[in-house]
Order: sequence, then C-alpha cells, then structure tokens
Amino acid sequence: MQSLLAACDRRSPIGRRDYAVLMLLSRLGLRAGEVVALTLEDLDWDEGAIRVRGPALRCDPLPLPADVGAALAEYLREGRPPCSARNVFICARAPRQPLRGPSAVSCIVRRALQRAGIDAPFYGAHLLRHSLATQMLGDGASLGEIGQILRHRNVQTTTIYAKVDLGALRGLALPRPEGTS
Repeated sequence: MQSLLAACDRRSPIGRRDYAVLMLLSRLGLRAGEVVALTLEDLDWDEGAIRVRGPALRCDPLPLPADVGAALAEYLREGRPPCSARNVFICARAPRQPLRGPSAVSCIVRRALQRAGIDAPFYGAHLLRHSLATQMLGDGASLGEIGQILRHRNVQTTTIYAKVDLGALRGLALPRPEGTS
C-alpha cells in the first residue's frame, strides 16, 4: 500500500486526486461506484465524517480518518478543477465533469499499480477493498468486524476473505500421514 500511495505525484492536480481516491479505497474500503458518487455535501468536516451512498440506495455515515480527510482537503484545495458539478472527483481534462463511472476509478488504480511497479492479479479498484479486508484479517479482526467496515449486509458476503488467511488455515489442517507424498 505504501508503494502504491507513494507512486502518486502529489505536486500535480492529477496526483492529488489519485492519492485521495486511493486513500478512500484502501483505508475505508469504499467501492469504485461509491467514490464516483461522493458529493461535496457528503463530507462533514465538523463531525469528521463522510456519507457513503452504497448499493440498494443505502447511505452510511462513516468516520473520516485524519489522513483520508487530509488527502481529500488537499485535493479539494489544490487539485480539483473549478466546475459546477457537486461531485468530489472531477475529470482532470476538459470537459470538467464528474468521473464517468466506476471504471474511471479502476483506471486510477491500474495506473497507480503500474507506476509503483506492482504486478497484481487484479487491477481494479476492488483490489484495494480486498487488500484492506485481508490486512484486517491478518491483524486479527473477525469476519464480523470486517463485514462492518466493508458495510456488508450479510456475513456470508465477508467469508470470501477467509480463504486468504493461509496461516490460520494451516493451523486447521491435519498432519500428513507418514509414508505419503
């Protein structure tokens, strides 16, 4: 994650935008569509919170970690082009309009992975959501806790992340009988 974030040139408007997007994906586990849908009104600076519009018209308030808030503030002050759109993230090139859907966020992730020299099995935005869950699992979080962070309605949805904890799974495996290969 550090290499991916470091690959963003935060001296440029595009780099500031990409860094803020990557922070939302990697620290809050947002989906690409949730990043695209963010509006300026969804950011509550006084409360330190962000409102996320998820699937099925859900709207979830989340705490805004200081580092994510700082990345967003830097982009809004020094990177976001002036335009009438209320979306947080705007195309860097004319016409100045909101990002054109989740695929635009996945392109940001793919370019950042390439810049960082990271060869990943998947290149979309969901990779960072999955990485967050995997890191949490490795740090000892329960599937229930991970499901809360990722805003899963059903615990079964979160179980896909259990298969990546190879260390925990090894502890469950039976020893191989002697004389077998």
